Amino acid sequence: MTEEMKTMELTALNITQAADMLAKKEISSAELTQAYIDRIERVEPEVNALVTTCADEALEAAKRVDKKRVKGELLGRLAGIPAIIKDNMCTKGVLSTASSKMLYNYKPVYDATVIEKLKAEDYVLLAKANMDEFAMGSSTETSYFGVTKNPWDTARVPGGSSGGSAACVAADEAVFSLGSDTGGSVRQPAAFCGVVGLKPTYGTVSRFGLMAFASSLDQIGPLTKTVEDSAFVLDIIAGNDKKDSTSAIMDYPRYGEGMKQGIKGLKVGIPKEYLEQEIDPEVRRSYLEAVKLFEEMGAVVEETSLPTFDYALSAYYVIASAEVASNLSRFDGIRYGYRTDHYSDLKEMYKNTRSEGFGDETKRRIMLGNYVLSSGYYDAYYLKALKVKTLIKNDFDRLFGKYDILLSPTAPTPAFEIGAKSTPLEMYVNDLFTVPVNIAGVTAISVPSGVTKEGLPVSVQMIAKAFDENTMFRAAWNFEQAVKFDKKPTL
Repeated sequence: MTEEMKTMELTALNITQAADMLAKKEISSAELTQAYIDRIERVEPEVNALVTTCADEALEAAKRVDKKRVKGELLGRLAGIPAIIKDNMCTKGVLSTASSKMLYNYKPVYDATVIEKLKAEDYVLLAKANMDEFAMGSSTETSYFGVTKNPWDTARVPGGSSGGSAACVAADEAVFSLGSDTGGSVRQPAAFCGVVGLKPTYGTVSRFGLMAFASSLDQIGPLTKTVEDSAFVLDIIAGNDKKDSTSAIMDYPRYGEGMKQGIKGLKVGIPKEYLEQEIDPEVRRSYLEAVKLFEEMGAVVEETSLPTFDYALSAYYVIASAEVASNLSRFDGIRYGYRTDHYSDLKEMYKNTRSEGFGDETKRRIMLGNYVLSSGYYDAYYLKALKVKTLIKNDFDRLFGKYDILLSPTAPTPAFEIGAKSTPLEMYVNDLFTVPVNIAGVTAISVPSGVTKEGLPVSVQMIAKAFDENTMFRAAWNFEQAVKFDKKPTL
């Protein structure tokens, strides 16, 4: 076997497989990590999924794990497993830029809570993933560090804002990654890249150390190669955190428990509003096949209605923009990050720093947010959007009184070509099927369902009520086994 073949074989492993081989000492963590480093060096020029790589540090961490294993010391559940982290999560001493010029040189002095949890399980940090600037976008085209390419077709986008996190898993640059989901930013790129993307219930995973976009909507979630891996990672990163006031105080379950039971009798709702939208024919076909597959597996499938669906996208962009205008006001050139060289007084320094440091999409949303929060418009836009948010949540609560999960397409189209969306509104429509989940604060997962005639992956989204991830994992795992999605990009 050539070195390249060995690298490809190792980097194709999922978490379960890699952990098993490491435990049996069939491979070392250093070997596995080096295989990923080699893979990154080979494919990164084509994909551009990463902002910062940590090759030397990763190998040192892997060797420390190997030494602990040899000595028989207690090891964590992710011992020696290499992962990549979205660049809006703070990693102590490692550049964390949110893919913005504004934070081009920012190295945090602390770790996000999710990073602390991963470190406690002996994971290996390989790199920080590229993303839309401050998580604002649906294609990873707004990054200060250039566009990430879709591994399935490098002329196309990987989705966003966690495009780098999805692309690196699809391209076998990491065993898994973490992304953040404000309106679909884990699930939509997962669908475009043919991987599994999870948006946990709001409050399940601590947001401490996540650079805030829209604080009432943001949630960290894993991008993985399998549903089982998704549950495995969630079981590690979930939990109450005193440093996050929105963190749920409850008895957290063991995520993935009962996942491999059958789904006979599971009640599945099909909101008719999703199929009334403009959907790519291949996405529609794959979705209808998924519906049929659930019926064949013994689920009780019924058409239902989500009346407030049509208002979700508008409400989302009002709420998210208002919150980002507030959250990004901290970036002023004084305390950290970029500062303009051209100013004569404090006011001009603020103005020039923010004008030069933020990209066009970020500035657009800041301006929109300030507008909807301004005197005379607050009641007309922001307050009304909050009322709509309540109505949407009530709709979901009503449906989950009757159904175990809701099934929908994840995105209206497969991955589109880079530069194809010429207006902001065209781009925003990509979030049509995902934003209602964030507004309602419930949980959802995107699972590959097939490929188009052009060879692009498409996915379906399974939505469950708040804090009922295990029912959703059971549906997703059984669907995954039935579909047997085994296609891979040819990078």
